[in-house]
Amino acid sequence: MFGQLLLGVAGNDGVRRLVTGSTLSRPVVSRFVAGDDVDAAAGAVRDLAAQGIAATLDRLGEDITAPEQADETVAGYTDLLDRLAGEGLTGGNEISIKLSALGQGLGPDGPRRATERAHLLAERAAAAGVDVTVDMEDHTRVEDTLATVRALRADFPRTGCVLQSMLRRTEGDARDLAHPGSRVRLVKGAYNEPPEVAYPAKADVDKAYVRCLRALLDGGAYPMIATHDLRIVALAEELLRGKPAGSAEFQMLYGIRAGEQQRLAREHTVRVYVPYGTDWYGYFSRRLAERPANLAFFARSLVAG
Repeated sequence: MFGQLLLGVAGNDGVRRLVTGSTLSRPVVSRFVAGDDVDAAAGAVRDLAAQGIAATLDRLGEDITAPEQADETVAGYTDLLDRLAGEGLTGGNEISIKLSALGQGLGPDGPRRATERAHLLAERAAAAGVDVTVDMEDHTRVEDTLATVRALRADFPRTGCVLQSMLRRTEGDARDLAHPGSRVRLVKGAYNEPPEVAYPAKADVDKAYVRCLRALLDGGAYPMIATHDLRIVALAEELLRGKPAGSAEFQMLYGIRAGEQQRLAREHTVRVYVPYGTDWYGYFSRRLAERPANLAFFARSLVAG
């Protein structure tokens, strides 16, 4: 409930201008965002690689309003892929793409054009030896996003998909995607969703997460277990006992639970979601809404500043 309220406030244009215009915000944002550009992204990948941790890179930006912005997104990811290839940082890493940043919401033809741009990025990523995962956004985009994933997997079967356990429909989607070779990042979800489509209680979201994880494992999929909830981490480790090595991986966000990331990396594949870029507000506000501790950290930093 608190998180949904905060997301509602964060969506206010006045609040957006206040936070993004404050000189005090940036040092706090840097905890969760690697930096503004490709240089910062590559630096974060190098640092993680030194710890035996892989990365998935997200060029920040969503809900664009013009096709030119979608083309800029493609060009930005292309620059990133070139940099990773040039520095020998491609192996085991991937990019995460949001279809709203590729024009999915730009009119009736938006989903088709976003799929075309995503296919172009998948081609370039595959040539560089980098995987692609398609992020999931709010519930109104689930069907179009799943359709794009199916289209990409026809040519690039390793294309990853994201499912949010907070949505009531997700258990069915998990069963549909639970087949060998299917890479599925399972998250709880961080969008402000109505109770008709999403579980309002955290306990129900957690229970749904575990049910979805079991479905993916039972079907032979490759779950990407994206959570900072230590109870779920422990349960997932138990479920993986006896499974062949490489049956799943753990994922966490840049700047959160670094010690746990390092602990897990001693026994499992661990991947950190690394966002970069100047359009950080939407991502940052969702991180604050996920955990009150993040908001408290932000508030303390502003006061200290």
